[in-house]
Amino acid sequence: MKINIPNLLTWLRILLIPVFVTAFYLSDSTLSPHLKNLIATGVFILAAATDWLDGYLARRLNQSSAFGAFLDPVADKLMVAAALILLVKLGRADAIIAFIIIGREITISALREWMAKVGESKSTAVSMLGKIKTTFQMLSITLLLYNEQLMGIDCQLIGYWLLYIAALLTLWSMGYYLMMAMQRLKEI
Repeated sequence: MKINIPNLLTWLRILLIPVFVTAFYLSDSTLSPHLKNLIATGVFILAAATDWLDGYLARRLNQSSAFGAFLDPVADKLMVAAALILLVKLGRADAIIAFIIIGREITISALREWMAKVGESKSTAVSMLGKIKTTFQMLSITLLLYNEQLMGIDCQLIGYWLLYIAALLTLWSMGYYLMMAMQRLKEI
C-alpha cells in the first residue's frame, strides 16, 4: 500500500464512521439530542469533503494508486451505508429507500469488479448521472442527520424528499450502468 495524502484522507473517512455512529449511541444525559445531530452532521460533512479532496489531490499531486482507487469507493459506500442504517434506526428514513441505495451500491460494485475482470472497466466508469445521484444522496443524508430547523428551513422534510429523489436517481443510474455493461458484453 502506498502511503500518500489521498490514501490517508480515505483512511480518515473510514475511521470517522465509528465516531459518527457513536454520537447517536451516547445517552441523552451524556450528549444532548441537538449535539448528537450536530456532531453527526459535522462528521458526515467532513467525510464528504475528504471524499472530494482525496480525489482532487490524487489527480493534482499525481498520487493516484491502485489501492486508493480500490479503497476510495469502499470508504464512500461504508459511510453512506452506516448513515442510512442509522437514519432508519432513528426513524428518519424508510428502510426500503436505504435498501434501494445500499443494494445498488453493492450491485454496481460487483458489476464494476466483474467488468474489470473481463477487461471492460471503462464501460462502468462513473457517469455524470452517478455524480448527480451522489450529490442528492449526500445532501439528503446531511439534512436528515441534522434533523432540525435551520433558518426557518425544515431540514427533515427537505432531506426526506431529497432522499426519495436520490433513490430514484439510484435506480436510474443502476439501469444505466447495467445497460452499458450489457451493450459492451454484446460487442465482445
